[in-house]
Amino acid sequence: DCFALFRNATMSITPVFTGSEYTSDYKVYYKDASGKILSPFHDIPLYHNEAQGVLNMVCEIPRYSNAKMEISKDLKLNPIVQDTKKGKLRYVKNHYPNKGYIFNYGAFPQTWEDPEHVDANTGAKGDNDPLDVCEIGDNIASRGEIKQVKVLGVLAMLDDGETDWKIIAIDVNDPAAAKLNDIDDVNAEKPGLLDGIREWFRNYKIPDGKPVNAFAFDEKYKNREFAMGVIRETAGFWARLMKDGYSGMEVTNTTQEGSKGKISDADAKVVVDSAAKCSPAAALPADVDAIFYIRK
Repeated sequence: DCFALFRNATMSITPVFTGSEYTSDYKVYYKDASGKILSPFHDIPLYHNEAQGVLNMVCEIPRYSNAKMEISKDLKLNPIVQDTKKGKLRYVKNHYPNKGYIFNYGAFPQTWEDPEHVDANTGAKGDNDPLDVCEIGDNIASRGEIKQVKVLGVLAMLDDGETDWKIIAIDVNDPAAAKLNDIDDVNAEKPGLLDGIREWFRNYKIPDGKPVNAFAFDEKYKNREFAMGVIRETAGFWARLMKDGYSGMEVTNTTQEGSKGKISDADAKVVVDSAAKCSPAAALPADVDAIFYIRK
């Protein structure tokens, strides 16, 4: 679908779909109500309402889907694109009993896991990405949707020797949101879910011939207070990124005054207008629904 209006669109920020989904020319940009182009990495605010603890999550991958989409770090204005490896578009394989991603997956804008910073708790450097978010509400998100969420906790995954935080959050409009305020509430209201998420992250790369992932803190989730500390720290790293830049990182934006990458609205419009026109999605790979079984 080339046009979308989402129920929770923050400040009337909406996605701009270009190209054909499941191809290399597919890109999702963003604009506000005035038509101003925004980077989902650098221009969309981290907080929807900081006083109330409500944050903006950019949804890259809807629950139960397989295409590995992410905010680009190397394209101007950081559109959502499908990740590639060795020239091929990436799809997460289904490992029994799971289908694709088992949560709505996305990122917090205006955060950055600094690859030069060794975390005191994990002993590993950051993974050079915005913070990952697993949204555990009932509704399946739409790609590009901006959800308003509250933070419940965090899982510290160690991926190829890097710290890769996985924030656990829930859409503030979800029926269960009022009952979920911290990580222990999730076990009480949604028993088995947190164990399932950890096992998913442990095993999801095995079908591709990679080893299991490990976790810090004896594989335990940390609570909301700890997670908010991670968010504040990575927001600080992002602020420094805006000031100093970083090799290979695209910092183009339209709102960050005094930053290295701020460009004019006209120049931003040229970037989006030069992208491929929105067209129907390509066919998914024939084996996208195949199930892989993992030997214990």
